Formats: sequence, C-alpha cells, structure tokens
Amino acid sequence: MALPQIALPAGYRWRTLTPADRRLVTELDTWAFPSGTSHDDIDAAPSPLTWDRAIAIEADGSDGLVAMHASYPFGKFPVPGAEVPTAGLTWVGVHPQHRRRGLLTAMIDLHLARCVERGEPLSALFAAEAPIYGRFGYGHAADDLRLDIPRGAALRDVPGAERHTVRVEVAGRERHGDLVDRLHRAAGAAPTGVPGMNRPGWVTRETEELQAAHWDDTPAHRGGRESRRIMIVELDGEPRGYVTFRRTLAWGATGPRGQVSAGEVVAVDAAAARALWGALLDLDLTNEVTPFTLPVDDVVTQLLVNLRAASPRTPDNLWVRLVDVAAALAGRQYAADVDVTIEVTDGRLPANAGVYRLQAEAFGPASVERVDPEFEAPELSLDVRDLGAAYLGGKSLAALAAAGLVTEHRRQGQRASVLARASTAFGWPVAPGSSWVF
Repeated sequence: MALPQIALPAGYRWRTLTPADRRLVTELDTWAFPSGTSHDDIDAAPSPLTWDRAIAIEADGSDGLVAMHASYPFGKFPVPGAEVPTAGLTWVGVHPQHRRRGLLTAMIDLHLARCVERGEPLSALFAAEAPIYGRFGYGHAADDLRLDIPRGAALRDVPGAERHTVRVEVAGRERHGDLVDRLHRAAGAAPTGVPGMNRPGWVTRETEELQAAHWDDTPAHRGGRESRRIMIVELDGEPRGYVTFRRTLAWGATGPRGQVSAGEVVAVDAAAARALWGALLDLDLTNEVTPFTLPVDDVVTQLLVNLRAASPRTPDNLWVRLVDVAAALAGRQYAADVDVTIEVTDGRLPANAGVYRLQAEAFGPASVERVDPEFEAPELSLDVRDLGAAYLGGKSLAALAAAGLVTEHRRQGQRASVLARASTAFGWPVAPGSSWVF
C-alpha cells in the first residue's frame, strides 16, 4: 500500500522497513535512546516490531536512518465496557543531528493518516518525554502505581487466601505462555469479578512478534539480575494468578539486602491476589519488592496495612488520541445515562472538528452523530487532547474544566450541571492502565 502524501523537509524521504533493516533500526534506536548494550546483543533478541507498520526517514548525505516510527496493531484494545481497534504508536526516534527540523511532526501526521486509512479510531502510546505528545492531540489518559514494598509488609486477611498453593519456576513461553496470556486477559476483562466491568487500557500482546520479544530472556537485557522467574498461585490445581520477577542479592551490615523486581502481578480474584502478594513479600534473602507498573487501584493498595511505607508514586501510563471522534465515542460504554452535545476542536485532524451529540444509557450501547451547531448548540467544548485524557475513564471532565480545559455552556434557567452529568458518565469504576510498556 502506498504511503499517504505527507511532506518532508527538503533532502529527506520516507522509507518503508523490512526485517532486513534490523541493524539500521538498532543503530538509529541507540542514537535516540542511548544504550550500553552492544548492537550484536540487541539484535540477538527477537524484534517486537510489526514490520509493515514501521516507517523510517532517510536524508541526503547521511548513512543509515535518521528517524523512524512504528505501531502495533491492537485489534482488541480495551476501552470502558468494550474494545476498539487501536494503533499503539511506538519506536518513535530521531537522530540527534536531525532534531528540530519537523521530522517528528511529519511522522505523527503520517501515523495518523495511516490510522484513518486502516479504520483505527484510536492511537495510544507511552511517552518517553511527557511534554511532547500533547501538541499532537494525545491526552494523558492513565497513570500507574510504582511501589517499594518492604519485605514482610503486613497485609490484610482475605477469606480463602490460605487455600491457595504456590509454585515458583523459571519462566518460559513453552511452559507458561498460554497460562500467562489466559490469566492476563481474564484479569483485564473482570478485575472486580463482574463481567463487563473491564479495565480500560489493559492491552494484550496480540502479535507473535510481541509475544516472542516478551518471553525472550537474553542475558544482556537482565541488568545484572537473575533469569526471569514466575510465581503461580493455584486453587485446587487451577492457576488463579501469577507474577514474573527477577532477584538480585546484596549484603549490608545488618544482613541480606536483596531486591525483587516484579513484572506483571496478575490475579483473577481477591483471595488469589492476597495469596500471591503474601508469597512475593516473603522471599528469602530480600528486603524489598519493587513491582514495575501496577494499576493505581490495584488490590495491593487495599491489602497493605501501611501503604505509605511503600513510597507510592503515580507516573503517567497511557496517552490516548482520538483519530475518529464519532467512532471512538460510540465504541465505549458510559457509567451513567448521558445525552450531551460536545464541541471538539482538532488542529491536526480538521475532519474531527465539530459538534457531536452523544447519547447512551448506563453500561449500554452508545450512539453518536455530528450535528449542526446552529440547531443544537454545544453544551461542552474541549480540544481533542482533553477528550483523549477523559476517554478511558481515568481523568475527570470536571477536573479538566476546573483547569480551564473544558467549557460548560450553561443555558438560561438550566438547573442541573451538564458538566457534572457528563463527567460522571465518562468515568469508569475501574482505573485504566496498561500492565506493560509498548
């Protein structure tokens, strides 16, 4: 398929990529994201890229690539109560010598144009630098939780946790791949145990390339830690949760000071979660457990008797961009009845700009239509960036309005606040977030 006609500065040209370009991609990537790992060691690991979605830029007089971006095809990206096809923007990098020349802007425009062509109403990403993507219409849609939990931290009891058994093994795809995929999907589909009450943003690794890269355990990428382990909790022989982890061993004057670096910590119910956290916090020769990324409402925040002692931090997680406003709004559910007209501005995709009427019953299907503002005046106005921030239900429209980013148009004699009703509807009972960085 020919690329959309997105202009580049003079002397630059687009280039499609194939697996044969792996070394060129590695060389550019280590310019954009410095690494002490050799190129040979990096290339020894499987690439996560979907190559027909990877595009680079070449420059006259320069060897290799000077910029690139790619995306992952998330056909089942979770949004409140549903799934919407989404392009996971990734591997965005520009060689230091070619910065500040408009290459990033051109790559984002090309990415969004290809999303339109593929019929993907959303784009999502993790931002290496938080200030960059807002100007392209991406909204800060989710946070995650980082903790440093002392070994043996007290946990509240959960009935049934004691019935679970625990096994600890060296992690490998052949033995554990299906188990991990199944439990991860189940935990995202019903984190509260209620079907349909899903976790927005809980994206799975849908491609073979992503699965292969995830399970690779190349020594050069371990950072001095042991090979990847997995702890599985079971009830009557049925797996109910897992955590992947690596340990390091250190000694201090008072004894062992080992650290447990945990990857995904996943459980399908409260009892399994209590059993899993209890076992993870009691590994020998350690003094701290550091999960990489957790949902901000993870059950451990309620189980820890002293959450403060775990030094909680909440960095940004997913950023979301609505590529097709009508399809994206109609593609999710809402937590309350809603009937509202919303004016959306979008400087990057002018076709999105306009007034939309959104109608939905709580936890039911939604309908969206573009309306003429002369006949149906907007009740709320906001930029597509701020609509993206609220889209997964983790950021409040009312909070955005308090910051001057959403405008409510109150009509004379109107009692109830449209903003309050819409803010309630756009919320979701479960906090959004991805359990891995793409």
